Order: sequence, then C-alpha cells, then structure tokens
Amino acid sequence: MTPLPTKDQIRDWIADHPEAAAKRDIAKAFGIKGAARIELKRMLKELEEEGVIERRRRSYRDPEALPPVTILKVLPPDASGDQFARPLEWQGKGPEPRVLFVPRKADAPVAEGDRILARLNEVRGEDHDYEARLIRKIGVNPIRILGIFRAEAQGGRIVPIDKGSDKEWRVPAEATLDARDGELVEAELAGPRASMGLPRARVTDRLGDAGAPRAVSLIAIHQHGIPDAFPDAAIAEADAMEPAGMGDREDLRSMPFVTIDPADARDHDDAVHAHADDDPQNEGGHVVWVAIADVAHYIRPQSALDREARKRGNSTYFPDRVVPMLPDRLSGDLCSLHEGLERPVIAVRLKLDARGRKVGHRFARAMIRSIASLDYGEVQAAQDGRPNDRCAALMDEVIAPLYGAWQATVTARAERQPLELDLPERRIELAPDGRVASVAFKDRLDAHRLIEEFMVLANVAAAEELQRLRRPLLFRVHEEPSPEKIDALREVAQASGFTLAKGQVLQTRHLNRLLAQAEGTDFDELLNITTLRSMTQAYYAPQNYGHFGLALKSYAHFTSPIRRYSDLIVHRALISGHGWGDDGLSAADVEMLEETATQVSETERRSMAAERDTTDRYLAAYLSDRVGSEFAGRVSGVTRFGCFVKLDETGADGLIPVRSIGREFFHFDPDAQTLMGSETGLTIGIGQRVTVRLAEAVPVTGGLMLELLEVEGRALPGGASARRGGPIRKRAVKDRRKAAKTARKVQRKRR
Repeated sequence: MTPLPTKDQIRDWIADHPEAAAKRDIAKAFGIKGAARIELKRMLKELEEEGVIERRRRSYRDPEALPPVTILKVLPPDASGDQFARPLEWQGKGPEPRVLFVPRKADAPVAEGDRILARLNEVRGEDHDYEARLIRKIGVNPIRILGIFRAEAQGGRIVPIDKGSDKEWRVPAEATLDARDGELVEAELAGPRASMGLPRARVTDRLGDAGAPRAVSLIAIHQHGIPDAFPDAAIAEADAMEPAGMGDREDLRSMPFVTIDPADARDHDDAVHAHADDDPQNEGGHVVWVAIADVAHYIRPQSALDREARKRGNSTYFPDRVVPMLPDRLSGDLCSLHEGLERPVIAVRLKLDARGRKVGHRFARAMIRSIASLDYGEVQAAQDGRPNDRCAALMDEVIAPLYGAWQATVTARAERQPLELDLPERRIELAPDGRVASVAFKDRLDAHRLIEEFMVLANVAAAEELQRLRRPLLFRVHEEPSPEKIDALREVAQASGFTLAKGQVLQTRHLNRLLAQAEGTDFDELLNITTLRSMTQAYYAPQNYGHFGLALKSYAHFTSPIRRYSDLIVHRALISGHGWGDDGLSAADVEMLEETATQVSETERRSMAAERDTTDRYLAAYLSDRVGSEFAGRVSGVTRFGCFVKLDETGADGLIPVRSIGREFFHFDPDAQTLMGSETGLTIGIGQRVTVRLAEAVPVTGGLMLELLEVEGRALPGGASARRGGPIRKRAVKDRRKAAKTARKVQRKRR
C-alpha cells in the first residue's frame, strides 16, 4: 500500500501544480487509491480549515495567490522606470505580492494613483510575482466636452453643439491635437477657470465631420439629454468604496456559480448555478440558483450615487460606447461578479418541478465567488459537443445541469404561452476608425434563452416575495393592447390571408396562433412587426397590473441593478422585508415611489429613442456609399405622404415619398393602410414585397429616401399623362374610392 503524503508534501505539490489541483489530481500524483482516498479527503479538509489551502471549483489553491483578474492601484515608477501596482483586494496573510504593470502600445496611459482592472500572469525567477496587462481604467472622472472646434491664431475655441447653449472653451495651441476648423471634437477641462476669459480645455479626440460615424452616439447623447458625466461627489463616493465583507451573509462561495454574458460584456451582474433536486417529493425536479450583484450594499438611499443613479434611471447602450448608470468603480469592479473574486449578492433559490414550473423559492443575502466568466457562444458550443478547454472542465458540474433545468422550463413556458415574437436583433460592428464594418443579425442561441428564462423566473419570485411580505415595490407592467390596435392588427392579418378571431378575451395564445399561421410564409416578418406595434409600451408602477406579454400575473425587475434603478428599488424592498440591514427601502424611497416609477419609465424611453436614432444614423452612414443601388424589401408602413420599406439586407427603414411614385394621384385609405393610384389602380399596402433604389442616405439625420421600382415582382404600370399637381378628374377618383370601399365590405361579409 502506498504511504500517504504528509501535509507539507501536499502543500508543496499544490504550489507546484496550481492548474491541476483537484482531489483526483492529488490522488493520482501520490498513487492513492481505494479507501485511502477517504483519508486524503480528511487531510485536505484539515488543510483547508487551517487556512493553508482553499477549495475552489472542486480543486484546491494557495490562498496566498492572486486571482487571474483583479483590481490594482498604480504606483509611481521606480528608479529604473518600471511601474508597479498594488493589489487592492489582497487577502493573504503573507507579504503582498509585487505586480509589474506591463503596458501595450494600444493601452490608455496610466499614472500614479490610477485604479485599473488587470489580467495577471504569474512569473517565476523575477524580482516580482506577477505581470499585469491592462483591461481598463476605472474611477476616472474628467469633465468632458463635445463641440465644434474653431481655429484661431493661437489655438482655438470649442463651440457647443447643444441648442440654446452659448458657453465656449478656449484651447491653447499645444492642446488642439491638430484639430481642424469645423471639426467635431471631444475635449476635457484643462485646469481651473481663470478669473477673466473663457475656461480652458484640451482636445482629447478628433471626431471629424459631425455626420461621421464616430460622432453619431455622442450627438445622440447630447440631443436626448442623457447625463454622461458623473458629479464629483458621486465619483468620490465610488472611489472610497471598499469590497463588502462577509458579515451575516449566507456563505455560497463553494457553490460553482458562473456568469454567462455577451463576449464583449463590460459588467457581470448575474450568476447562475443548477443541480438536480434531491427532494424525494420533487422527483425529476431541479434547483436553480440566480445570484444578483448586491448593489444596494454600496448605493445608499439619498447618497450622491443614489441621486445620480435615479436621475439616469438606466444605462444606455450604443454600438461604440456605454453610458452607465453607475461609475466604473462599481459597475465594472465592486458590483461586477468577476471570475475568482468574492462578491456580495442577493440570491434566490428556485425550486422547479419536472415540468419546469416554479413550486418554491427562497431569497438570501449572500457571498459568492464565480468560478468562470463565460460567453454565450462558448457555452452553446460546449453544449453542442465542441467545448473549449475551460468549458470542458465545467460540463458535468455546471453546464449540463443548467441546460437540464432549462429544458424543463421549456415545457412550463409552452403551457404559459408568453408572446412568441420572432424579431431578429441587428448587430452593428464598427471598424477601428468608428465606421460601420458590417450589419448583420444577432445569433439567437439556446444559451440566450436559458439565461432569459432563469431571469424571468427570478423576477417573478421577487414580485411574489414582496407581495407576500406586503412590501412596496416597483412592478414591471405591460397592459393588454387596446381594442383599436387589435382591430388594426386583425385588418393586416386578414389582408395577408390569416385570421384573428373576434369575440373573445384576448390572450397571448391567440396572438401566438396567428404568428404560427404566418411562420415560414412571405408574411412572417410583417405579422411579427405588426403584432409588436399593436402592443402597449411596458412601464414601471407601484401598482400591479400584470404583464400581458409574458402572460404573468406579477412581475418585477430584480436581475439588473447595475444598469436599472428599478431593480435597485426591488433589492432594497427585499432587504427591508427580510430585515437584512439598514440599507433597505427608506421612508423617502417609499414616499417617492410613484414619482420614481414615472422617472425611470421616462429615462427608459429616452434611452430607447437615443439608441434607435443612433442605429438609424449608423445604417444611413453605412449605406451612404451605395446610393443608386437596388435593394429588396417589404412595405412596413403606409402614410398619407408615402410608404416605409424595411430592407432585407440590413433591416433599415427607408421612405418612398408618395410624390415620387408614378405620375398620378394616390389616395390614402387609413383603414386598409393602402395607397391607391387614381388612374392605374396600383395599390401599395403593408406586407408587399418591393424592389427599391436607394436615392439618398443622410447620416446626420439617419434618413433613407427610396425610389420604388417593383411591387410583388412587377414593374410599375405607366402613369397618367397628368403630372403630380396637374388637373385630376375628381369625380373619377371619388368613384374609384367608393368602389374600392364597397368591394372590401363585400369581401369581409363573405369571410
């Protein structure tokens, strides 16, 4: 029998093999088999209790080591000019490791005192323990300026682009960055204002023409009044924050949570874990844990950070930047569930039966340590049998159980019948110079559906829990569509050859049945778009009116407190309801709940409008080089002044002015949503396939003007001899209108 190693031998082996320190690896290294494994497990447990090693991802690591991604504070250069950094979250008992910061050419400059998020590589045989590569700087707060540069003999001035603002800034000759007269520039305040004259600024980026792609999101930010600079008081509060301690939190650090986000995600506010339920009374059931960053621990009611977060309401996302709700010290650091770092959370344990229905839940204020930051693509590839190295090690314990639990929820979702719209989301990819490199549609993976369904379950649980506790909260409300909008949808459905029955209380299953009829036909996209347009806009309210689209009686937003203020309110309500601390819902929060609901609903709409405008401008810029090209599309809207066409290739919407269609008068029928030619009888309606020519693309406004070439594969018929604005036989037009209206009535009666 092979003798067991000593504790010192085990410790030394783990130190030499940090990447292969699971119990089975240790057993294999020392030739331990059979019953001796039990003794090995006991020794490892003792070493863990003594603080010599720590358990992590079912393996053991030296607690005197730093995680692969951590927060550093940059130190002044030493005598040799090397720049070292100090780890801010060092928890070891030994001397603090020396970390050498190794900049790359493309990195932003860092200076003494800067906080950075860095990726570490352990080194041996050097005078330092780690080398750090910059991920991003955090906690910086220069006052930024956007305006038009006006060149002068000595430097120049920056003139604001905001309407009604006459404030200007002086730029010294050495701080112009060689900006040209008339260019759009981004600048930052350069020192205090002099007693006389204009405040000084330093140009930090030349954005070129105001219509250029790189300026698009900046213009939208200013046009829609989105706050993009944090007050000094808020930044000071954020910079003073320290990582949360364990306190009375439930210890979930040994549970293998993972975050699953887009590959380019800047923050990670939710982590998940699943396993089979061992309750014999819930045979075939699942347990799903959803852990959400405990933002309420850091953002106290009525603080400077709280006032600014409420003012912003939410984060706003553009193709080239994010305007966050919270400073980066919080959103990208302390509140982000980074791999390998201890982070405070509010977690919910969801108990699901074999059919995926939630049969119970429990909330906890806890501490977790995410074992991996994964992206949707790699998780889906792993589930499809193509795991990369890090996913391969997580398949049995993490990924497979998550998919197993999600597959069960598919059954419950089918029973609930939420609205199943199929509207692919556009993805705009930018080149390094800020121009649009490509426009495509985002992949829709099961990994996306998995996370979305778990978040829905967690949101439902939060609403139900606060109702049980009789605590005030903000509900996410989505009321059923108005009868007028449903009648308009029914008109489009009938014109497309489908039916939406009358005389019944409208439910989402009725709309799903309509969408299923259209699936795979030429009218698929049209019916999805029209159904979406018939819906009311969701909003926040202290009263519960249900969520029509999700087919849920109670729903609240709980899962994204980093980027939505409404979720922070729900977190505070849970803290108050469970007596978890003094940072729960304050009396002022409760008093202002109605006002807060209105505020965050409005900021959400503001962000949506800014994001939509930005997308339109980027698409117009992308297509501006293709003026004169022909495109296929579908009529997506009809108005008195023309019709809108959604282009197949990019999803962009363009306008065909009615004055440009032939040489005849076109009558607009608002009921049927059609335009009818007075002489040729040409009828243009929603859903028709068309071929158009791009006549104009205006990046500054995002407008696309189109010329109609074909309708349903047929060229336009010859127009009347009279040109637009010439004499029109009004009696003939009136007769055509009357005949068309009568024909529609007869057709409907026959149906």
